[in-house]
Amino acid sequence: MTLPLGSRAARQVAGRPDPAVADELGITVYDVARDLRRDVDAVRLPLPIDGASAAESSRGRLLAQLDEHLLPRLRELSSPAVVVVAGSTGAGKSTLYNSLLGEEISQAGVLRPTTREPVLAFNPADIEVIQPGPVTEASRVVYHDGVPRGTALLDAPDLDSFLSENRSTAQQLLEAADLWLFVTTASRYGDALPWQALARATERGASVAMVLNRVPPETLTTIRADLLQRLREHGMTDVPLFVVPDVGPHEGLLDAQVVQPVRRWLALLAGPERSRAVIVRTLKGALGALPAWVTSLADAVDAQGEAADHLRAVVEHERPAARKLARDGVEAGVVAGAAVEARWRELSGTAKVDRVKVKDGAVRSLRRTGRRREDALRTLRSDVEAAAVRTLEAAGARVEERLRAVLTGPGAPAGGTAVVPETAERATAREAAVATAVEGWSASAEQVVELLGTGETAARASAAVKAFGPHGLGTLLLAAAAGSDDAARLLVRVLGDLHTEAVEALREDLADRAATTVDAELDAVVANLDSPNLAQDAASGLRVRLAELRRLT
Repeated sequence: MTLPLGSRAARQVAGRPDPAVADELGITVYDVARDLRRDVDAVRLPLPIDGASAAESSRGRLLAQLDEHLLPRLRELSSPAVVVVAGSTGAGKSTLYNSLLGEEISQAGVLRPTTREPVLAFNPADIEVIQPGPVTEASRVVYHDGVPRGTALLDAPDLDSFLSENRSTAQQLLEAADLWLFVTTASRYGDALPWQALARATERGASVAMVLNRVPPETLTTIRADLLQRLREHGMTDVPLFVVPDVGPHEGLLDAQVVQPVRRWLALLAGPERSRAVIVRTLKGALGALPAWVTSLADAVDAQGEAADHLRAVVEHERPAARKLARDGVEAGVVAGAAVEARWRELSGTAKVDRVKVKDGAVRSLRRTGRRREDALRTLRSDVEAAAVRTLEAAGARVEERLRAVLTGPGAPAGGTAVVPETAERATAREAAVATAVEGWSASAEQVVELLGTGETAARASAAVKAFGPHGLGTLLLAAAAGSDDAARLLVRVLGDLHTEAVEALREDLADRAATTVDAELDAVVANLDSPNLAQDAASGLRVRLAELRRLT
């Protein structure tokens, strides 16, 4: 008979554990396990440093252990002990499973994989204490009198099934079980898979028994001795070992006498109190295994923080030289370039912007003529701004290229590839930031014009504004600050020494903005390191849980 036992959503995941837990392990265990699960789930290992991949895999197994076994079992200790029959393809798991029950319950045969759907069998007398959980959700649930009361028999898919969903389900069910009944054969017990699975069981502190199936009678003694020696070498001296002799080609169930030793062992686990002892033993084993897992994960988190500190130091080491190079390029007066020079020659020939009369140290011009010059100089303003944009973008791109080489090239620090921004992303952000910076620089020229000349020099400054307009005179100051010698010579004629401080202020302003552009490239990398996952105290939650676990175990 089959029975749906509800969905995961229907379970009270955050509910309190069964009162019996307080008697066996103490109610605090559930709280610690629940808090541990929260903190492990929050862990992120963003830097691809040595050990990060293994730590992430371990984190996944730890979450599975908590989700599939510890927390569900701590919530309901009175539910029957789940004994999972597991093994590799063709080991005879389903045949053994059916033979233990005395009835064809789980599909068995020569087609692989045979076990596509897990089967979970309970004794009908246990119906009142069965609780929905990961195992019941993943399995076809049946009730059968052949299952000893207080236990549940689970036939799991092959651990090495060629169907990935079967392998995933098998691993999930192993994590959820209270006891593993691992089935292998005389011809395959030396394979890597059985020992990998048993090592995983030992790692999580699970109780294990082993069935060596299809053993030829003439080699039974030798193979049994060899397997026992291997178990001792793996520190598994207390693992019960059952040997099932090879009965030759057959269909259906094994003879009852063949599986009787396993049945007797299951009967020893039967009954609420005895099965609870198995559950508690496995729980204690699982809890005892947790500190090593949590320590390893916390160490991995700390390693992430140390790698982030090193990366941050590498980036900051580049900052002084990068800023100096950007500033030096502007302060050397090489921003203007050929485009500005060409524009000046054009304006000089057509608009005659540099044809002005100076008398008694002041330029002489009609206001109407000054407005024409101002309009003509607007194209020069655009060229100066474009030259400034090119300079700042080049400075930023140069730093980005340098950082990429330092962080991802030969000899790069661990994790560098994870913090270098995408080139296209940085180019877009840089373009927008530089446009805003140059716009602000250009706009500041009119403010500089307003401050030109005081007292005796005010008249000279006023005459220059009349001759070129405030926007036009600001353009000349910007062009000179960008490195236009032509603009500088004209300013000497119309302003004398008044222009020097103004030009230097504008050039210094542009140098500051170039340095800011460089900072943005460096800060984009540093921002990727300013994550709570890479903080010095990122592992503090895990360390607290570790201390709690050690007090409990």
